[in-house]
Amino acid sequence: MKKFSLFIVTVCLFLTAFPAIIHAQWQADVRLTHDTALSLPTGQRKNLAVNGENIHVVWHDTRNGGAEIYYRRSTNSGVSWTADTRLTNAPGMSVSPSIALYGGNIHVAFESDRSGHFEIYYKESSNNGTTWSADVQLTNDAFDSYAVSISAAVSVHIVWMDFRYGEPEIYYIRSTNGGANWGAETRLTNNTAAQKYPVISMAGSGVHVVFEDERNGHSNAEIYYKRSTNNGTSWGSDTRLTNNAGQPWRPFISASGSYVHTVWNDSRTGNHEIFYKRSTDGGSNWSSDVMLTNHPAESIFPSITLSDIYAHIVWIDERNSHQEIYYKQSTNRGVSWGADTRLTIFDSFKFFPSIGISGSLVLVVWGDGRDGNYEIYYKRNPTGNPVGIKPAGSEVPAEFSLYQNYPNPFNPSTTIRFNIPISDYVSLKVYDILGNEAATLVDESLNPNTYEVKWDAAGLASGVYFYKLISGDFVDVKKMILVK
Repeated sequence: MKKFSLFIVTVCLFLTAFPAIIHAQWQADVRLTHDTALSLPTGQRKNLAVNGENIHVVWHDTRNGGAEIYYRRSTNSGVSWTADTRLTNAPGMSVSPSIALYGGNIHVAFESDRSGHFEIYYKESSNNGTTWSADVQLTNDAFDSYAVSISAAVSVHIVWMDFRYGEPEIYYIRSTNGGANWGAETRLTNNTAAQKYPVISMAGSGVHVVFEDERNGHSNAEIYYKRSTNNGTSWGSDTRLTNNAGQPWRPFISASGSYVHTVWNDSRTGNHEIFYKRSTDGGSNWSSDVMLTNHPAESIFPSITLSDIYAHIVWIDERNSHQEIYYKQSTNRGVSWGADTRLTIFDSFKFFPSIGISGSLVLVVWGDGRDGNYEIYYKRNPTGNPVGIKPAGSEVPAEFSLYQNYPNPFNPSTTIRFNIPISDYVSLKVYDILGNEAATLVDESLNPNTYEVKWDAAGLASGVYFYKLISGDFVDVKKMILVK
């Protein structure tokens, strides 16, 4: 009875000594560039890439009179940053860089008019951004090439829009040896209308491209999609993803395994809103359109990234009478979405947010005019992408529940299951017998579901631990024993 009484007293102390702290964990905005020139990210393409604790950002900058490509990195998840690195040094303008990581290398594609008109160029770093290769010119014709987008997985893949036949068409090129050599250019579209602003994403041997297309009328562009299932060797037919009287534009795409997700802004409701759709079979079939925002102001320039069952979206939103960066998350591969989260609180023009993830870290980079000239800003959420947590059911539970961990006792890992009946912020933390926090397992907004999270206590001593679940007014604590 003494042990049981001690346990009851300890639980009561936990319920009172550790009040619920429900917050989004988004940290303060960080200004990355500090000069009097124009610093801007790439329009609707990735200017942010993440690998472990390494964060890589590219942009174009006018501090040297013209426009050049600049780069900056953090090797500690955004806590501190290196100095700006100038990647290009050529006459004319070098603009609109797009970045990708693969095989330990950093790959950057950009546009430059150093030859008299805009062509596509490429460069790479094989040592985490310490040094960079010379610029490689990938296109060479008498017409402009714009809107480059790069992705890398099995190979390095680049798409752009090209004016060599009058109206812009979508072109593609790849390297199968990490950027050392490049194949021939492939024309992906072929009609008399304009195809614009392609974005590419790679998953396994699947290559996925979305773009704006005016073949159905100049005033009624639609979102189209094209894929290769064999690493870019051959391509399927064009697939029309939207069909409405609005003006869909600036699509973005992200692929992970057999899941392909795309977002865009669309004026079918009168003002631009963020729309979304997905494929669960590698792009063969697509869901219906899902409207993610719904208010009278403009919502534009969305960017999406995926991590297992989690999808993260950022965009520019004018619901506050000026432009701000907004964010939302899905914890079930896009089946449902959480509430909109406002990330910035500053009356200024914002440009082209880009989002990346690594482990539990979520990162957003954008251009911002709050300093009188446009600078690059950054924001991070260290716990925004839950790691090790996964839905354990398909039905919405009737009530909150925290289950006993299993196995128990355990060595060194155990699984904790809990029910969340409504969308809310959820905190699940582990404490030792003295009340010291041993681990944070969940600290984010979750959709209604039953969840499981695995805890590995390999680095901790044997003994009694407590795990505490908080969501809204619900609080529960349970005991577990680590035996080594």
